[in-house]
Amino acid sequence: MTATAQPAGPEPGSGPAGSGSGSGEPIATARTDPQGRVELPPGVVPDDSRFANTDLLPVPVARRRWTTYNFAALWVGMAHNIPSWLLASGLVTLGMDWKQAVLTIALANVIVLFPMLLTGHAGPKYGIPFPVLARASFGLRGANLPALIRAAVACAWFGIQTWIGGQGIFVLLGKIFGGWAEASKVGGQPWTLWLCFVLFWALELAIIYRGMDTLRRFENWAAPFVIVGALVLLGWITVKAGGLGPLLDQPSELGWGADFWPVFFPSLMGMIAFWATLSLNIPDFTRFGAGQRAQIWGQSLGLPTTMTLFALLSVFVTSGSQAVYGAAVWDPVELAAKTDNVFGLLFALVTVLIATISVNIAANVVSPAYDLANLAPKLINFRTGALITGVVGVVIMPWKLTATPELYIFTWLGLVGGLLGTVAGILIADYWIIRRTVLDLADLYRPGGRYWYRNGWNPRAVLAFAVGGVLAVGGSHSAPGKGPFPEDGLIPFLKPLADYGWAVGLVVSLVLYVALMLPRQAGRAAV
Repeated sequence: MTATAQPAGPEPGSGPAGSGSGSGEPIATARTDPQGRVELPPGVVPDDSRFANTDLLPVPVARRRWTTYNFAALWVGMAHNIPSWLLASGLVTLGMDWKQAVLTIALANVIVLFPMLLTGHAGPKYGIPFPVLARASFGLRGANLPALIRAAVACAWFGIQTWIGGQGIFVLLGKIFGGWAEASKVGGQPWTLWLCFVLFWALELAIIYRGMDTLRRFENWAAPFVIVGALVLLGWITVKAGGLGPLLDQPSELGWGADFWPVFFPSLMGMIAFWATLSLNIPDFTRFGAGQRAQIWGQSLGLPTTMTLFALLSVFVTSGSQAVYGAAVWDPVELAAKTDNVFGLLFALVTVLIATISVNIAANVVSPAYDLANLAPKLINFRTGALITGVVGVVIMPWKLTATPELYIFTWLGLVGGLLGTVAGILIADYWIIRRTVLDLADLYRPGGRYWYRNGWNPRAVLAFAVGGVLAVGGSHSAPGKGPFPEDGLIPFLKPLADYGWAVGLVVSLVLYVALMLPRQAGRAAV
């Protein structure tokens, strides 16, 4: 280390001047290396701190070694999964043609990349996970509000992905061994399906239980394997079809006029919401980054390109399936099960396993593990949080959310996107506009410091979240018989905003938070 970063004086109400904890002790300096990576000296955060454990403390600079390839591989591994394959099919089901569906997905992922990079910046610089970053804006205790919202979403996604993965194993093994679908039923499903689900669930938790280094190594080889598997599926169906089928020539049911835009904008928000979860907790991964260049290039090369490519693959493969079987087969597992080649079935089985595990443990277990640890650091560590996530993800039965495209895209993804966009707006406003990327690293872990606000809560952040959240999701509505909301919206006059929930939540909370915090910053500067 060649330099030190001295924190500015405490904010009004944070404790005596020159103290970080309100006890009169001098604030320890945080060491900064030539690349701008900040590190706390040993012993700055007491071992008995109720706001820290080994999983929440900053990653030492020596352990921040993820490269551009590691981040790109992470996104390739996460993007190549069955639900993302089905995104294009869901949009086509809603009336789009393949060009409109791929355009919507590509644009959504370019848009969501920007908040991803902005929140990800704090990871390599400070080595902190998402819930600790949220303490700067929400307060040491208030950070549990966005953390638990993110954790709840991740638990639901974990259940969805695990169920889909278990179904994939069930279908492919049933094709190999036969008779699985006719097994006696438990809870309305064959017991063999439940067995596949439980085994897949246990395998996922076993991998993540071994820690983040195991995840990094798994993603490094899983990413190219899944790409090869998708290309093999494309080559197989192209050969059987003698070329791609007629689906690419089918016109849009919506056209590009007045019928298209009412479907496009809520669909775009839904596609953004697909990865809006990661735009919040991406510091959980970038905290292991070797530098800003690694996370910026790795994510830029990995996310929008991979999602667009995968959407194209899903359309091309489905096109071929229509030529071969006379009907479009959008589910890659169902399509792979149509082969009678045992080797091909086994290869498809392994590909489904790796693809689903890759996204689920990275996107849906890492974040809630940290979020739950932040709730009670002395009782819950990363591994315990991962196990809790696995249990909650099963208990809430989230597979029902994928019952229809309307429920999946408009209700589930739209509602989630609105709330998460609101949190993202506050994080970005605080870190980039209010703090100018300068944080007092030690005070993120101790009460009485600059992020203690009012008994650990920042009322301004809570107000910005409440207003942004109401405007983003208050108008949520469903067509008759298509969802849980009233046809006129929960709050009828907000219904026009519901189709733009993620954008509304992000912009409103960002602007309001800045407006509320700037007078505080001005008062602090005058002290």
